[in-house]
Amino acid sequence: MPKKVDRHERRTLIADALMRVAARQGLEAVSLRHVAAEAGVSPGMVQHYFRTKDEMMAFAMAVVRERNQVRVTEAITRLGEEPPPRSVLRALIGAVLPLTEESRADGRVALAFLAYAAVRPDVAAGLSEDTRQLSAFVASLLPGPQPDERAAALLALMEGLGLYLLSGQYDVERALAALDAQLDVAFAPVGPPAR
Repeated sequence: MPKKVDRHERRTLIADALMRVAARQGLEAVSLRHVAAEAGVSPGMVQHYFRTKDEMMAFAMAVVRERNQVRVTEAITRLGEEPPPRSVLRALIGAVLPLTEESRADGRVALAFLAYAAVRPDVAAGLSEDTRQLSAFVASLLPGPQPDERAAALLALMEGLGLYLLSGQYDVERALAALDAQLDVAFAPVGPPAR
C-alpha cells in the first residue's frame, strides 16, 4: 500500500527550508534548487508542491504569519482573564518583535518578503487586509481621540523597532524601553485642553 503523504506537512518542510535560505543568504538566494537542497528533497518535489517562486514565497509568509499568531495568542493568554488594554498591546507587539532567535529568523523572512512584495502587487495583495485588521484591533484598545491614527503610529513604531533589532542597531532592552515609552504616551490620561 502506498504511503500517504501529508501535503501541508511537505509544503511546510519546503517553506521552512526557504526561510532558512532567506534568513542566511537573503531572498535573492532563494531558488527552487537552493530550497530543495536545504530541504533535502529533489527540485522536482519542490515544483510538485509549488508551481512558482511567488507561490512558494506566499506560503512561507503564511507560515511566518501563523507562527506570529501563535506567539501573540500565547503572550496574551499568559495575561489571564480580562487583561488591561495596555498589557494586551505590550504583549502583542512584544510577541511580534524579533526578540528571540526564532522570531528573528521569522522577522528576516518577513522583511525579505516585504521587499519582494514591494515590486509585485499581486503578491502583496493579502498584506493590506492583514494590516487593516491589525490596525483596527490596536485602535480598539486605545483610549481617547483619534485611535486610528494612534494605532498607525504604534504599528509604525513596531515595524521600525523590528528593523532596528534585525539590523543590530537596537538591543532587546532598548527596543522594549522605546515601546514602553510610547505605550506610556498612548495610555496617558487625557486632561482638559490647554488654554
